[in-house]
Amino acid sequence: MSSSLSNYDAFVIGSGPNGLAAAIALAQQGLKVKIFESKDSVGGGTRTLELREPGFKHDICSAVHPTAVSSPFFNTLPLSDYGLEWIHPDFPVAHPLEDGEAVIAEKSFENTLERLGADSKNYRKLFKEFVDSWQYLSKDLFGTLRIPNHPLAMMRFGWYGMFSSNLLSSSFFKLDRTKAYFAGLAAHSILPLENAFTASFGLVLGTTVHSVGWPIAKNGSHSITKALAGFFEFLGGEIELNTHIESLEEFPANKPILFDLTPQQITTIADSKIPDSLKDRLLRYNYGPGAFKVDFALSEPVPWLNEECKKAGTLHLGGSMEELAYSEKEVWKGIHSEKPYVLVSQPSVFDESRAPKGKHVLWSYCHVPNGSTEDMEERIINQIERYAPGFRDIIISTSTMTAMDFEKYNPNYIGGDINGGAQNLIQLFGRPLIKWDPYKLPVDHLYICSSSTPPGGGVHGMSGFNAARSVLKNEFGIKLTL
Repeated sequence: MSSSLSNYDAFVIGSGPNGLAAAIALAQQGLKVKIFESKDSVGGGTRTLELREPGFKHDICSAVHPTAVSSPFFNTLPLSDYGLEWIHPDFPVAHPLEDGEAVIAEKSFENTLERLGADSKNYRKLFKEFVDSWQYLSKDLFGTLRIPNHPLAMMRFGWYGMFSSNLLSSSFFKLDRTKAYFAGLAAHSILPLENAFTASFGLVLGTTVHSVGWPIAKNGSHSITKALAGFFEFLGGEIELNTHIESLEEFPANKPILFDLTPQQITTIADSKIPDSLKDRLLRYNYGPGAFKVDFALSEPVPWLNEECKKAGTLHLGGSMEELAYSEKEVWKGIHSEKPYVLVSQPSVFDESRAPKGKHVLWSYCHVPNGSTEDMEERIINQIERYAPGFRDIIISTSTMTAMDFEKYNPNYIGGDINGGAQNLIQLFGRPLIKWDPYKLPVDHLYICSSSTPPGGGVHGMSGFNAARSVLKNEFGIKLTL
């Protein structure tokens, strides 16, 4: 760490999308800001690396970014000037079913309705208003706890979103295939699908399919954080890499510090500044299930039985709504599912820079109990083979990460939890603490800007922006709005 920190106005520990967003929002107000990052590059959960094979570029964590292109803050930034280019697959999402059938969701809302048959009318009734109002609805959904700017739209979203995914889907849809598709969307919550408010995840992600699409970043997800870092440095910000912050003793006592970290790490680093009562509350913060990931290097594209699946950027594997619900419930019981819900992305189909000519990368993961060290590779391959017979024959190599490997790679992923904490009912609205301003810790000049604050997981930077807004108001008397 550099010897003198007194010349800076604010500090950010961690350079994930939220840390970078917070730093940018502060620097835009003329503040001198410094970021500290423990690794040799910025990124947090958005890094792209070659793993086992040269020329095969794998997204290590996040891969597909509907929340990034929905982000009210990112959409104000000139990120394309710093190399960020979005690629939209032919179809945002596919949900393969048995015997080569599949639910294909197109960005075109009307085209998707034509595919849904008997469920088209109710699909329109459920989603049309959200799709049409997404530009302003997203500002309320990604915002802080407050009276919404568009209360009628939020009331409607809240009414449908408060139900469980299973209940809402069964109430709206007649066909098992449509119910399965909605379950695949809602299962991104990493919660049992019979839980209240899981429908909200299906609604948000289902809406983004048609409002903004599910794009990938050209050259990999690291392009997102590289662009953010480039703009931050243009604003005069500084980033110090390979610096692991273990305590706050060297920091000025009267300058704001923002943590792009989870509560568990904050209690360690800020140990001397945090009273025991607050430390106990932060340590009771609940972390959710972990992830097990397999990155594949392939000799050719995945041989999906359904031809249209070959044109989808993201695929949800797991069969029917009942199968998906069962596998996700097992995870919360500490069971490693034999037929897990598997999320798949095939970026090299749309971005030739990601693999040698004619070859491909495939990104996949499933949910596992928190802290798991179990190898789920074979079970993931089985699920892919179920919908793409012959898949095994095109595998050149694999690289796997258990839940605990995720934590070793990024200490923010406690027990492999990639969302910065369970997104259950209490922590959906009050994370990490239930308070009107969840970004300001009840300790002078300390703030949290990670996905452990609203609106939670995803590459959107809004936790960072909201935290920066709190800093500007409380420390500098500046009111910041989008």
